[in-house]
Amino acid sequence: MKKLSFLMLVAVMVIVLAACGGNNSNNGNNKGANNGGTKATDKPTEAAQTEAPKKNVTIKIFQFKVEIAEALNKMAEEYEKETGVKVDVETHGGGEDYSALLKAELAAGEEPEIFNSSGWAGFDPYVDRATDLSNEAWAKDLVEASKAQISRDGKLLGMPMNLEAYGFTYNKDLFAKAGITELPKTLDELEAAAKKLQDAGITPFALTNEWWSMGIHTLNIALANQADPAAFIEEVKAGTKTLKDDATMKQWVRLVDIMFANGQKNALTTDYNTQVAEFAAGKYAMIQHGNWIQGMIDEVTPGMNLGMMPVPLLDTPNVFTGVPNNWIVNSKSANVEEAKAFLNWMVTSETGKKYIATDFKFVPALSSIEPNPEAIGSIGGDFALFANANPSQVKSWNWDRFPDGITQQWGAAMQEYLGKQISGDELLSKLDKAVQDIVKK
Repeated sequence: MKKLSFLMLVAVMVIVLAACGGNNSNNGNNKGANNGGTKATDKPTEAAQTEAPKKNVTIKIFQFKVEIAEALNKMAEEYEKETGVKVDVETHGGGEDYSALLKAELAAGEEPEIFNSSGWAGFDPYVDRATDLSNEAWAKDLVEASKAQISRDGKLLGMPMNLEAYGFTYNKDLFAKAGITELPKTLDELEAAAKKLQDAGITPFALTNEWWSMGIHTLNIALANQADPAAFIEEVKAGTKTLKDDATMKQWVRLVDIMFANGQKNALTTDYNTQVAEFAAGKYAMIQHGNWIQGMIDEVTPGMNLGMMPVPLLDTPNVFTGVPNNWIVNSKSANVEEAKAFLNWMVTSETGKKYIATDFKFVPALSSIEPNPEAIGSIGGDFALFANANPSQVKSWNWDRFPDGITQQWGAAMQEYLGKQISGDELLSKLDKAVQDIVKK
């Protein structure tokens, strides 16, 4: 994939994120989206903003992203060699409920120096612990649109981790084997494509039992297809609109039915790691994940012929992009300055930038870190080509506009639906009840 495609990937993600932030400028969570007003064209700095780390210090990172766990541990070892500061990384993701585990950690009096949080409403429980990072050396290099979701009252309270996109990642060779020459653009065409794959002896979808995949990414397909997702979500939270009465949600149930009817038989016992590994082994034609699985796939089958397919729902199929997570410096921890120094090193040193762009396989959220096309791989590259040609079909991530706890209940309801324990109407009613149960607390 040519390097230009990956630069387009970053550009398109920034455009979409900027549009999402701009549409919600009156949301209280968006205050201070413009931090400092520094232009992205300013020269990147290599100097640390914070004091040099002290020796014989240990900082703890409590982090979510299982895909980078091994590389992050290696990067921590390099940091210790350079500075004498030990970085203890604890990873909880995949099948674990990271949010619940983090809250338990904090309730127990443990205060990691750095932890992960999503943005928007998902960040609300941690605002009182977040250190202001507005004046850090790297802050001026953040892509502008990544800031709003983690800003409050004019302060930047976290470091956006990276940019990601998802749709249906698909195996181009299996599509060709089944005689599928054009990607489906409607639900009818998706159902027909699934039948062609089944007739060719190919299981269409790699499914998972993970609550977060179904309760977050799958549901976002319906939310993002609303005319104004943020306004729709506010009405749902206020109880003036319901999901069960929404026409888009009803179409979304049909999409879910197509996926569930054309997945592997043991989906209810298939965790995330198994789902991705079996897709990487060529057992399934499609998987509802994005460019974050590239590294895991490369470990199983390097050089797979993959693409990112836009997801059919209404009149046009779409893909979805956003900031997946943020690094938060815990103001209640014992080593705030050392934590800030580590993050600064991670995004300004040549060693740290190499890990982000190459080992983590990230599309960076900072303009001062150049993406690595070879590392990002074919999934992100295919997204870049589609998004550059069809910018109106690149939609936002919206689940974090709901308070914490709702997506977990959504995931549980989706698991029931996958297990055929409830009907489609009952599913939508449970999704509504989850919102009101949490909002009324």
